[in-house]
This record gives sequence, structure tokens and C-alpha cells, in this order.
Amino acid sequence: MNQKSHPEVLAPTHHFTVQLSATRRGARLAWLLTERQLDDWGSPFVEAATQVVAELASNAVLHGRVAGRDFRLGLRLYADRTLRIEVTDARGDRVPRLHDPVSGDAESGRGLLIVAGCADRWGVDEAPAGCKVVWAELGAPGRGGP
Repeated sequence: MNQKSHPEVLAPTHHFTVQLSATRRGARLAWLLTERQLDDWGSPFVEAATQVVAELASNAVLHGRVAGRDFRLGLRLYADRTLRIEVTDARGDRVPRLHDPVSGDAESGRGLLIVAGCADRWGVDEAPAGCKVVWAELGAPGRGGP
């Protein structure tokens, strides 16, 4: 079986990329832009995708921030309706990992569990200049989806 992720197989039918400040305001803007873009594209994943972007952008701002450097949001929608979300931040040395379930009253630690619950698959890739890309795919072939 081919282990490559879906985007390496097909060219996207729609593509959106934006660079945002690594601030809480930038993270909120990522969420709002995702909602608007996917609505314009007629994507069936608006609710799940905005949740994934909210978590990944928040992580980029909280854990992937380097002073003076931004983060990048990328969205790709493929002909088979698969959506790939990518958030690139400046801290390639801090690779996110799923942790054991957190206690019910914890204020953090659930972000990647939410991403894993919304996405068909997700992962982390190295990027140039010491950066990393955290990605998630929704509606991947053979994985369900709407």
C-alpha cells in the first residue's frame, strides 16, 4: 500500500494560503478565514475544519512561536472532496504529540485529541528554516467523511 498522504497523489482544485502574526488575534483570524474560504468553496467540512484550524493555530501561537516570526495557514481542497489543512510555525524543534488523557478540570492538553477526533489523519512534517508543518486531512478516501 502506498504510504504517501493524499495530497501527494492529486493536485488540489482549490488552494488558499495566508501568513498571519503569531498572536491570539492571528489565531482567531485563521479560524475566521478558514470558515469564510470553505464556505465559498462549498466544502462540507466547515465545522470540523474550523475546529481543527482553531486548535492548530492556537498551538502555533502558544507552542510554536518565535519572536518576530509568523505562522502560515494553508488549505487545499481536492476533487474527491478531501480537505488538507496545514499550519506551519517557526519551532521545528517542538514536535506535537498526543498525550495521555488529561483530567476533566485541566485547562489545556486536549487540542491534539480534538484534531485527532475531527481529522481522518494528521501528522507533522519538517519544513525549511527550522520550521514544522502540522497537517490534518478530512474526508480522506476510504476513511469516511460526510
